[in-house]
Parts: sequence; structure tokens; C-alpha cells
Amino acid sequence: MTSSAPAPTRIDPLGVLDQVERRVLWLSSAIVHHANRVRPNPSGLKVGGHQASCASMVSIMTSLWFKHLTPGDRVSVKPHASPVLHAINYLLGELDESYLTTLREFGGLQSYPSRSKDPDPVDYSTGSVGIGATAPIWGALSRRYLRSTLGAETGGGRQFSLVGDAELDEGAIWEAILDPAVAELGEIVWIVDLNRQSLDRVVPNIAAERLQGMFGAAGWQVLTLKYGRLLEQLFARPGGGALRERIDRMSNPEYQRLLRCSAEELRARVPGDGEGREAVAALIAELDDATLLEAIRNLGGHDLDALDQAFEQIDDSRPTVMFAYTVKGYRLPVQGHPQNHSSLLTEAQLQVLAGEVGVDPARPWQRFAADTPAGQACAEVAERLRREPAPTAQPPALPTDIGRPAPHGMATTQAALGRTLLDLTRDAPEAARRVVTVSPDVSSTTNLGGWVNKVGVWSATERRDWFADDAETILHWREKPAGQHIELGIAETNLVGLLGELGATWSRWGQPLLPIGVMYDPFVERALEPWSFGIYAGGQSILVGTPSGVTLAPEGGAHQSITTPSIGIEQPGCVSYEPAFAIDVEWTLLAALARLGRPDGGSAYLRLSTRPVDQSLAAVPIDPAARERRRRQVVAGGYPLRRRDGAVVTIAAMGAMVSEALMAADRLEQVGVVADVVCVTSPDLLFRALRSRQGHQDGSSWILEQLFPARRATPLVTLLDGHPHTLAFLAAVHGVPSALLGVSGFGQSGSLAEVYRYHGIDSDAVVRAALDLVE
Repeated sequence: MTSSAPAPTRIDPLGVLDQVERRVLWLSSAIVHHANRVRPNPSGLKVGGHQASCASMVSIMTSLWFKHLTPGDRVSVKPHASPVLHAINYLLGELDESYLTTLREFGGLQSYPSRSKDPDPVDYSTGSVGIGATAPIWGALSRRYLRSTLGAETGGGRQFSLVGDAELDEGAIWEAILDPAVAELGEIVWIVDLNRQSLDRVVPNIAAERLQGMFGAAGWQVLTLKYGRLLEQLFARPGGGALRERIDRMSNPEYQRLLRCSAEELRARVPGDGEGREAVAALIAELDDATLLEAIRNLGGHDLDALDQAFEQIDDSRPTVMFAYTVKGYRLPVQGHPQNHSSLLTEAQLQVLAGEVGVDPARPWQRFAADTPAGQACAEVAERLRREPAPTAQPPALPTDIGRPAPHGMATTQAALGRTLLDLTRDAPEAARRVVTVSPDVSSTTNLGGWVNKVGVWSATERRDWFADDAETILHWREKPAGQHIELGIAETNLVGLLGELGATWSRWGQPLLPIGVMYDPFVERALEPWSFGIYAGGQSILVGTPSGVTLAPEGGAHQSITTPSIGIEQPGCVSYEPAFAIDVEWTLLAALARLGRPDGGSAYLRLSTRPVDQSLAAVPIDPAARERRRRQVVAGGYPLRRRDGAVVTIAAMGAMVSEALMAADRLEQVGVVADVVCVTSPDLLFRALRSRQGHQDGSSWILEQLFPARRATPLVTLLDGHPHTLAFLAAVHGVPSALLGVSGFGQSGSLAEVYRYHGIDSDAVVRAALDLVE
């Protein structure tokens, strides 16, 4: 059906930006197509890729990169749009053509953007839903921290997150948005790709207005790009108000169905059956088929003019979220289909797309000729966005040993953490200036009070401490831009997200920090996935779990960690320690700090305890050479705590349980059974040493011979306040019989003696296990 009435003015399809947009659509589709339909796949396993998810982001990313980004900006790209990022970087000359055929190939372009593994420049690793989206928040806070505490020159720029609407289902998103510190970060800009589809379906009630209200309530500027210029022009015509109301009231599934309709079907479906039907029918009767088909898809997230205007409205005094309505699979044959998430274009469909975007399918990877307007635009943008490489900065020098006499009397490893940090401010002030601690509202209960009093609490602006003159206030909460402790709300995901970005400043801005996050050990597993993802993305940090285990007896089963001791064994890029004595905390913490902020560095996990332990049991050598030998053993994974001639059994204990091990050894000796006692400080490093000795990985195994020399191989009792499998591998060092003692069930409140007895980790249990082995 046609009409003599003039059609609305359309965007010039031959415009330079439109040409770039179409080429980006083609390249992103072709990258996925080649990986799945061209590259040989002898295994027959699905390769995967997301052409539809890419298509919904092409307009947004084209507008952002080619008109609005600056060199100081950083962008987190939604995971399934990684081919769009690669396509843009290819057009800008940042990615070699040879990589375009390597999506999801070993050593090639990664499935999702990766700072550590992609051959393509990537600002933020994404792929773990919700974690990559929030990373720019913590990146912004880290950059501000560097500027205010160290006076570092980090430049300016916005921190963008390109987020899929289904990603807003993740709790990590809202934990970050609601933290009070975030409302002060005006450089944060989120762009929500509102295509109203998830992996399997059209989301029936995505409630964009509710989401907008939630961001607004958190203090964010909310921008909405719902309709493009063509639809807005139609809304201004007679009957346009009724058309707008009809589309606004339409359910998501009904609207998505219209995207699959012919023009004839649209004329029957669009008017609906409510009030205003006649006005809508009359309006669309004036449109030719092509205009009607274009209009129903003319959403704000695909309108380059609307996007341009929205970017110009960003208010840098507060965080901004932009809801951009889009069509999943825009301009592809699968657009709007409820199951298009992982669908792939056929060869015939790709040929049609090539014709529509003006590409020769026989030469799929062509860039624009340098002398064309589009080619010149790419060159100009590439020059505009070019960044200088981050300067290389050496991490500060750290002592390996503070050198103070080993403490005596009763002390906890948890308290030793705060004391070591204070010692560092006196003995290594340059290193201490780069230490930043983070906790989720548990500073006082994890013994960081002295450190916080010393260095102050970080805040973007100085705030008055109204309790400074209160004589009964022990923890002084002095908030200032030079503070070195960052206190977040009780949200462990936020803490480790910030840790990851604080631990990446060495690679982003050439300014290494030494970040330490402290939380209750029972909640480490809640934070493990985002912390692990931060390590994968290049963030180097120390995570301290304290208090830990069933040793926190009065707290009951809900606050008693069981599986955390094995985290270091299973977590790549991380070394784990569970020190038994205060001096062990000092040495392992200093060793962990020395691994931060460097290309060959890594993260660490320290598991500490609130149980007071007699420090004289450590028997730290007085001789300097012998003390240094002990320190090396502690840092390498353990040390022989007691050697006895004629030993017929070995007790290997870890952390707070060393007291029980020594007590059991004394009791065994009284009945004529002599025992060696080994203090394990890192099951992780001992496991690596064993694998190295077996030839399964590179590394040294000297520590095994010092802890378990072959000439002293005896039956083995292992003991820890955690799951017994953590130390089970030690029996394989010499293939000896073993008894594995630990915690394998939920506990309950009680005294230490009651709880240890309940779990079979008291000295009685050790004695029984040792006698069973030797008899």
C-alpha cells in the first residue's frame, strides 16, 4: 500500500558513520561465521558466537568509538559483543587481519573480551555476567585513589560499561550501584542494551521504568533512548499520539513478533483493537511498505542521531545510565526472533548481508580504502584515540623480615596482620604508602583498628570526624583524600571487585598499589568467583580471611569455614598461606606483598585465626642465618617444628591446630611413641612442589626434602581446621600410610574444647590416629 503523502525524512544511508556501522556489522558477523562454518572443526564440538547479540550493539559502539570516546576513556564491552570490539579495532588498525579468523581458536581471539589473553586491546575483561559490567566503577575509584593519595598523573576520562539488559538480573550489579561511594563517581557511564531478550526467550515484563527508577533512586542520571528519529516524526503527525501509546503499551513479546512480520501483516497487527485503532491505521496507511518496515525497527539504540544527542547530555557530576532500546539481531535475518541468541546465519544469508552492506564476500576482511571518506574517518579516529603505553614502574622495595625478635606470650595471627602493617609504616614507609586496605564494615573486628587510626580512611572529600573529641572512641574514623583504608558496605563482591582494580593500576597507569582486602573467612567463597575473575583480568591483590574455621567456636556453624583452606591449591594466579604464629604472618605477608604490582606477580590468600596461641611454641632460631632459613621455609610452604630421634610417626598440622599437634606429640612421647611435627604454612606451595618433583609442572621441590626427608619417612597424621582433603596429598610424598583429620561437617556453637572434640581434631583424636598408624 502506498500514498502520495510525503514520507518522513530518513537518515542519509550513504553517510560516513552509516558506512562504518554497516562494515562493523559485517565484520562482527563474518568473524563468528568463519569460526563456525569456514574453519575446519574435526572434533565436531560447537564453537559458538553471538551474531544477534553483536548486531544489537553495533550502532551504540559505532557512535561511541567514532564520535565520543577520548584517549582517557575506558570501556567494558558486554561479553557477547566481543566481535564488535574486534571489528572496530581492526578498522582502526589496532588488530591484525590474521586474527579475524581465530575467534575461539587456541591462541586467538577469546570468546569474551580479555585483558590478559586477547591479542586485541581490551580495557576490561568481561564474560562473568555482572562482574565485567561493574569493573569500571572500581576502575574509576582506583584512579581517583591514585590521584589523591600518591598524586599520580592518571589523566581524565569516562568509564563506560556496555551492559546487556538481562545482565541487570545479577545481584552484583545492584550491590555496586547502591554503595554510597559510587554516587560520587561522575565519570561512570552505563549503556544498557535494552533488547528485551535473554538467552532463551523474550522477557515478558522487563519493566524498564522500574529499572530506571532504581538507578534514579541511587543518584544516577537516567537517559532513555526509546525511539529513533523516524518514529518520532511519525508521532508528530495526526494519529501519532495514538501510535506512540499503542507501542508503549505493547508487551515485549508482541512487539518482538512485529519484527518478524511483512508490511501487510504489520498493517493488520499494529493498530490493535483498542481505542485509537482507527487513527493508527490511518497513519500507517500513508506509509509505503519500506518506510513501515523501517519504522517498526526504528528504536533509539540504532539511531545514530539519537545516540549522538544522548551522549551530549551526559552529566559528569554524577553517574549516568543510558537505556538504549534495541532490536536483537538488528539488520540480520534473525532479528527479533526469540531463539536468535546463538543462531548462526546460513551461507546464503551471509551472502545477502554482504550485498546489503556493500561488501564483496570473496574479500570479507577488507578495510576501507585510505582515500575514501570512511577510510579517512577511521584514520582520524585511530589517531584521536591513540594512547601512550603505560609507563613501567617498579614496585616499592619491601623487606623480607622486619627483624624484630619473635614475639612471646599469647597472640593471634589475626592481630599480627595489623601489627605487621604498622611495622611497615616505620620500616618501609615508601612501600607502606602504596598499601591500601579494603574491608566490608569489619575493620575493628578484624584487628585493622591500629592501621586505620594510623593512615586514615580514604574519601574523595575530607569529612569531619565528629567523634574525634570523644575519649571513649578507640577507632578514629578520619575520612580524607589521603587515607589508605577504603571501607565499603557489607557486600563481598564489591570488595573483591575493587581489589581487582586496585591491583591492576600497575598495568593501567604504571602505578603499582599493594591492595589488601579483609573479610570474614566464611564469606570468602561468596567473593571467590569475582575475585578469581579479577585475577584472570590481571588484578593482583591479597585477600585475608579472618576469623576462620570452627576455631570461631561460639559463632556457630553458620560462621565456621570448612572448605577455604584448599582455595589456594585450586585457584590459579594465587598463593595461599595459613600461618600458625605471628612471625609466620609477618613473613608470609611480606612475601605476598612483594609479588604485587609486577608483570610476573600474582595474588595471595591468607587465612588467619582469632585463637590465641603461645608464641614461644614457634621456637624461632636466634641465630640470623638459622632465622633466615626458617623464614625461607615458612614462605616456601612449611617448616619442621619438632624433630626427634627415633620418630615413628609424623604430625603435619596447619594454622591454629599446631597447638593440638604439639600437645599430642608430648602425650605420645609419654607412652613411648616418638613423633615429628611439621608446621604447614601453604598446602598450595607444597602441592606445587610435589607436582614439580613428579615432572608435571616447572618449579622447585627443595621444600619437600626439608619437611619430609626420605630418611625420616614415617606414617603421617594431617591436621587442620578445615576439610581434611586439603593435606591428603602429603602422604604421596613418600607413599606412607596416613590419617587425615579435619572438619567435614557443619558445626555448632560451643567452647573450643567441645567443638574440637565434636569434629575429631582435638589432641585426643591426634593421639588415637597416631597410635592406630604405628600399631
